[in-house]
Amino acid sequence: MFLVLLYFALPLVEVSGLPGGDRLDCVKASDQCLKEQSCSTKFRTLRQCVAGKESNFSRATGLEAKDECRSAMEALKQKSLYNCRCKRGMKKEKNCLRIYWSMYQSLQGNDLLEDSPYEPVNSRLSDIFRLAPIVSVEPVLSKGNNCLDAAKACNLNDTCKRFRSAYITPCTSSTSNEICNKRKCHKALRLFFDKVPPKHSYGMLFCSCRDVACTERRRQTIVPVCSYEDREKPNCLNLQESCKKNYICRSRLADFFTNCQPESRSVSSCLKENYADCLLAYSGLIGTVMTPNYIDSSSLSVAPWCDCSNSGNDIDECQKFLNFFQDNICLKNAIQAFGNGTDVNVWQPILPVQTTTATTTTASRLKNTGLETTNNEIPSHNESPACANLQAQKKRKSNESVDTELCLNE
Repeated sequence: MFLVLLYFALPLVEVSGLPGGDRLDCVKASDQCLKEQSCSTKFRTLRQCVAGKESNFSRATGLEAKDECRSAMEALKQKSLYNCRCKRGMKKEKNCLRIYWSMYQSLQGNDLLEDSPYEPVNSRLSDIFRLAPIVSVEPVLSKGNNCLDAAKACNLNDTCKRFRSAYITPCTSSTSNEICNKRKCHKALRLFFDKVPPKHSYGMLFCSCRDVACTERRRQTIVPVCSYEDREKPNCLNLQESCKKNYICRSRLADFFTNCQPESRSVSSCLKENYADCLLAYSGLIGTVMTPNYIDSSSLSVAPWCDCSNSGNDIDECQKFLNFFQDNICLKNAIQAFGNGTDVNVWQPILPVQTTTATTTTASRLKNTGLETTNNEIPSHNESPACANLQAQKKRKSNESVDTELCLNE
């Protein structure tokens, strides 16, 4: 019980003199702590407390051990290490996350309650929704292939083209053995989404589509044969356990749970009323063992490569985990908002979800943001071949670079 209280108490306390925007990253905070003997000692004690290894740090047991843990926690409240966070894609990200989780290690069981270890993004990135050159503000009137346009725009940007080429190579099966290097593919994909400006990376991943050729290109963006699919689908809870053993995967998953949490009473259907943070968190999962992708070419439903077969008594927990991806209205609205070129906070201020009128006004506000129609989904009656449009364009433009035709089977 003490450890449960310890876990939930840790993230909620602000360090005096260290407002949220001035928090140190955990690497710098750890270096500061190690230079101070009292901080260093208390930090080692706390790590052993949370790990439940009382015998390693004290001969005391029972209440005396709990008092020592509580004393260490109280002492660290005044240290910068207590409230440290990490930045996605930072130079020492894995080491930073290792330090963070040693401070905030939770008990087994409820990962949906884990707080994000990443520093909140200061900018709401609304310009991504309004000004991305590859996204039409009025997608209903667009007759082109936005995902193809996004690939072309990427090729015109040196950074996007370089990092895209860097992941296509390892993510594409070798002609000699037809086996890709999934580990290298994942690492290159993480670099792509961490380093490439969102207006380009999002343009390829969240492009608005009106036909199957476009949605299939969108689904093929991450080269799913290598980065996503496998011979067999593991159980989702087993995949989650595997993810927890990796600091980066666990952190990206916690970030996704935090920033894409649905809330029916909010204007956007997101608890945090922030589409940009949700899209950032979702894209951060790509390149981990939890890599999600579009399930098919007919909707915005996404999922990691897993199912809930062989769940036994944990079937409800497994389905809840899987549904957070497949039926997440917050994530779907965020993707649609990008396709429409609108961000929820461009049009109105954030309203607290406790407001009783939030539910009744949601429909009219979504009308203003363009989310009433599902412009990022294709009509169900469309039966055009998945890559017919791309092949036709390739014939018309023989000088088009090969890697923009990623819709083809890799």
